[in-house]
Amino acid sequence: MDSAFLEPCLYTVKAVFILDNDGNRLLSKYYDPEFYSSIKEQKNFERNVFNKTHKADNEIAFLEGMTIVYKCSIDLFFYVVGSAQENELMLMSVLNCLFDSLSQILRKNVERRCLLDNMEGVFLVVDEIIDGGVILESDPQQVLQKVSYRLMSEQAYGFVLFDYITGNLEGQTDKRQLL
Repeated sequence: MDSAFLEPCLYTVKAVFILDNDGNRLLSKYYDPEFYSSIKEQKNFERNVFNKTHKADNEIAFLEGMTIVYKCSIDLFFYVVGSAQENELMLMSVLNCLFDSLSQILRKNVERRCLLDNMEGVFLVVDEIIDGGVILESDPQQVLQKVSYRLMSEQAYGFVLFDYITGNLEGQTDKRQLL
């Protein structure tokens, strides 16, 4: 047997992007440096994808040799792009994980304004699902646990530092109790 058939492969994503109702970019991450390396090429690709998908009832499209899965919600369009050989079910699981995780973070209010107000959390979710184009996680509950842990640890560090500076150690509010 040829050794090329025995090499393990990872499920990968070429790009993830979120567009608004007018096709304007709200978030985009491109993982393959050879896949539309300039911003102009990326926006052109996104415009072509949006024009092909914004009025369609499908969940999958094939454009420019890429497999694209997508979902719309109120005034947002979510896209996950993979190569033509990529497993559509894996791409769909990434899309569903992204959407479900954001739905939880945004308290079921997945719309443009809320997304823009919580962009830090949106980037954290995307980074927990995909790293360098490799799919790491497809379970929204796992993503939410990791994201909430990261957010809580950053906030907790800020509170500990604040408590130390103000002398509020171990939750004590009266400085006489510190003696």
